[in-house]
Amino acid sequence: MADYILTYSKIKFFPLEPIKEDIKIEDIAHSLSLMTRANGHCRHFYSVAQHSIHCFREAKSRGYSKRVQLGCLLHDASESYISDLTRPVKRNMPEYFAIEETLQGVIYDRFGLGDLKDEEKRHIEEVDDTLLHYEFAELMNFPIFDVAPTKTTEHDFSPKEFTLVEQEFLDIFADIIGMSSDTHL
Repeated sequence: MADYILTYSKIKFFPLEPIKEDIKIEDIAHSLSLMTRANGHCRHFYSVAQHSIHCFREAKSRGYSKRVQLGCLLHDASESYISDLTRPVKRNMPEYFAIEETLQGVIYDRFGLGDLKDEEKRHIEEVDDTLLHYEFAELMNFPIFDVAPTKTTEHDFSPKEFTLVEQEFLDIFADIIGMSSDTHL
């Protein structure tokens, strides 16, 4: 059997040899809306798509460029094709890092972010860490950092129906890139 997964849109996707044109925003939004953060160790279901939406909102609130906002929305998109591993496990699996980095690079390239500058990447990482801290404080009663990072907007970590989160993810994506949400990329 070939090394592919079947995506929500019925594409045979080869995560170890990704083809840029096979990456669909609908597959990313659907998968991430059903995938839980923190490996499911939260007080209630909270999806990776919700996290990504909050990262987008934080980046927008900080006045970051549309490129950084889109990067924040898509920063975990590789997880929709290869899932995720907890940080302690991931640190001990360099092959996974290489696969994830390659796939995330192809995803960024697919959506016009293949040339992210170091400063833009740093902004995306800072936003991601900020949300990580507040998510863990709210959803697990365990703040990650001794000193809470500065956030520029309030975030709602309550449970949400996955279909609503999926559609919100798609709407935000469409708004950022300036297309109608029923156009497919």
